[in-house]
Amino acid sequence: MKKISNYIVNHSKLILIIGLLLLIPALYGYINTRINYDILVYLPDSVDTIKGENILTDEFGLGSYAFVIIDDNTNKDIIDLENEFKKVDGVNKVISVYDLLDSGIPKSMLPKDIENKLYKDNETIIMVTFNGSTSEDETINSVRELRQIVEGDTISSMTAMVVDTMDLANQEIVTYVVIAVILCLIVLLIATDSYIVPIFLLLNIGIAIIYNLGSNIFLGQISYITKAITAILQLGVTTDFSIFLYNTYELEKKNNKDHKKAMSKAIISTFNSVLGSSLTTIAGFLALCTMSLTLGKDIGIVMAKGVLCGVITVLTIFPALILLFDNIIDKTKHNRLLPEFKFIQNFALNNKVLIIVLFLILLIPAYYGNKNYDVYYKLDESLPKTLDFNVANNKLAKDFNIVSPEIILINKDIKKNDLKELSNKLRNVDGVDLVMNLGEITDNGLISILPDDFNKLLNNDKYNLILLNSTYEIASDKLNNQIDEVNNIVKKYDKDSIVAGEGALMKDLVRIADHDFKAVNYSSMIVIFIIMLFVLKSLGLPIILIIAIEFAIFMNMAFAYFTGTSLPFISSIVVGTIQLGATIDYAILMSNRYLEQRRDKDSYNAMKETLKVVTPSIITSALCFFAATIGVGLYTKIDMIGSICNLLARGSIISMLVVLLILPTLIMVFDKLILKTTRGGLK
Repeated sequence: MKKISNYIVNHSKLILIIGLLLLIPALYGYINTRINYDILVYLPDSVDTIKGENILTDEFGLGSYAFVIIDDNTNKDIIDLENEFKKVDGVNKVISVYDLLDSGIPKSMLPKDIENKLYKDNETIIMVTFNGSTSEDETINSVRELRQIVEGDTISSMTAMVVDTMDLANQEIVTYVVIAVILCLIVLLIATDSYIVPIFLLLNIGIAIIYNLGSNIFLGQISYITKAITAILQLGVTTDFSIFLYNTYELEKKNNKDHKKAMSKAIISTFNSVLGSSLTTIAGFLALCTMSLTLGKDIGIVMAKGVLCGVITVLTIFPALILLFDNIIDKTKHNRLLPEFKFIQNFALNNKVLIIVLFLILLIPAYYGNKNYDVYYKLDESLPKTLDFNVANNKLAKDFNIVSPEIILINKDIKKNDLKELSNKLRNVDGVDLVMNLGEITDNGLISILPDDFNKLLNNDKYNLILLNSTYEIASDKLNNQIDEVNNIVKKYDKDSIVAGEGALMKDLVRIADHDFKAVNYSSMIVIFIIMLFVLKSLGLPIILIIAIEFAIFMNMAFAYFTGTSLPFISSIVVGTIQLGATIDYAILMSNRYLEQRRDKDSYNAMKETLKVVTPSIITSALCFFAATIGVGLYTKIDMIGSICNLLARGSIISMLVVLLILPTLIMVFDKLILKTTRGGLK
């Protein structure tokens, strides 16, 4: 490491030039990385509902569809509008009640429940199906073009939700970064002794963020959630690495007139110090890869890369910047405005019994609240009600009672009588108000005069399609129970049948998310524990540290329960792991310092010296993390992003307080155990 650090300080200009040149391919990668706005595509391919979606796309051209609500004028107006829809690239089929009437079918022959779903109170529904799946670029462009033909808030579709999410996220993302940078700059100006170092620090992290985002091109695509939170989290998590290097360099300068030698030692010291903390943070993010919902892998890999990029630039580009502008930095110094927080240190040292009692008392509501906070899975709930797709969805539900349309795929060889019996059983399921299948239309003698688009929609060599409408809300317990009942009925007639549609997809999302929550939490604790065994060379300390941070996580999530805040499911899965990986660094910093001091001091004085040194660093790190996330959390209109940022902002402060107030007491109480299970605990 010494040779590398010497090379960096002796070739600082070259390092900067290379660093800036690397921005070119990074920017290219950033611009050309596809962003996905559909959370449901991250469900595993092995799930039946995903298999059903693939069949609907490949066999029926029904992988995605839209309901367009049109004010009724004349038959000719509707037919003309349909013909205009058919000219749109990506549109597969266009169907309305007027296609049936125009083909010579008397209105009286249409089943009343079908007629009510297509035409009611001078409004007509035109169903449009697309060649591609919900989030494919062609489908997205098709919906945009349809919106140009009709009013945007009359198109109800999963793709319409994707389009509105995309537009809103793209509008907000630049503001996220601006808010985070301004708030972090304020914290850094207070926490450091220079007016210009915070600017270089943020510039260095900005370069690392671009490297990270640019390298995502090798992943093919990332989710909009990942894109939105990457810069914010990377800023909050890696800022303390830069602060540590700068502070170490300033200390080394006092003993070294040769600034290059001082920086070389600072680089080595920083590498040794941040190695353990960066590994635990990376491990925390990579634990998200254990999720069955592959959105976790998406966030985990990108953020792990981000921490790695941050460490690399802190050890290369940031030292080069400081050395080149050393004179300017010295001229722009000021007194540190951040207080020493001696009252916190004194309270932690002198109130062990009170702190232990409070810890045990708070543990009960923290555990209960963490287990019982409310989670929602309905994707549109995380978006403003005023968006066009939400307006259209509400109109569709209110005027036509179409809330959760499902599609059942069943074997083509099923007997007509069985199909009829199956349909009747499905009609008797609570909450189902429409069941339509090809067999009924054939029995009515209408099959020969059906329009081609309608005939192709229902006729296939392998499968019968049964269209079912539920009046229950998507992702509700009622709908999930109803889908179970429908599945049980259908499987008796065809064990390979599939119930597909948004409601069924969301039910699988609920089931998988529950599994993921447990898998991610356990895997992150285990991996981080193993890393700390090697970093701290201790068996007892890692257990105490994880208990402290897990308590902070419980407190954070319990806050949502006691304030009645409903969280989007993705927040409940990823926040605990991110908080553990990001804030365990505070605990490691304290533990390392304590073990150093404990070699020649008693427990009390070792902790006293430890708190004196680490308190400002921990508070600075926590405030930077808080500043990077809180502004975005308060600003954004997308609750999926806002809830993650708000939870992490609150979590950073709670973790800071736990580490500064509770952890010292735990360490002193279990001092003998720690020393017995730590290699090198005493001289």
